[in-house]
Amino acid sequence: MANGLRQRWRADAMRTIQERALDLFDERGFVAVTIEQVATAAEVSPSTVYRLFGTKEGLLVADEFDTLDDDALREVLDPADPVGSLLAAVLRYEDAPGETAHRRVRYFFEEPSVRTAACANLDRAAQRITPLLGDSGLGELAARVAASALVFGYFAALEQWHRDGGTKPIATYVDEGLAPLRGLWPTTPAARRS
Repeated sequence: MANGLRQRWRADAMRTIQERALDLFDERGFVAVTIEQVATAAEVSPSTVYRLFGTKEGLLVADEFDTLDDDALREVLDPADPVGSLLAAVLRYEDAPGETAHRRVRYFFEEPSVRTAACANLDRAAQRITPLLGDSGLGELAARVAASALVFGYFAALEQWHRDGGTKPIATYVDEGLAPLRGLWPTTPAARRS
């Protein structure tokens, strides 16, 4: 029980800190804002911000995926349909209350240091899901390539969404952009047995 409360506190604290950081970034510009200013606005210590996010860029690129343990990751990602799993996660992300998620995205593509941090985060995500994709019957090399294609394909779809002004749902871009990857995994039980 205490672990569940700790996780909920952590998620709530991260959300609040990200919202205060975004308020400051939107008002003053990303480069002009310090971690200390974010901490003051969020009413936490700078060490809390550093512990939860590591860097100022981390304030923008950190999300719930980063904190999932291996079991939770297995619940989120269906190795037989990782594109569908990613699309479902994007739909949940878009349905979340508030605009924090959408506000963060523009910094991925407008601030070079944030883009670099986002790409490093994507690389870590690909490394984490590679073994799960290997469980779907892909060999090690194919699983590694497929995992990278999946996460960086998501990022490319997100960038196109941003370039187009963000007027349509992100899920539309992810679904269309990742469509070529769907053929890597059989999605019907009969196809999986063959």
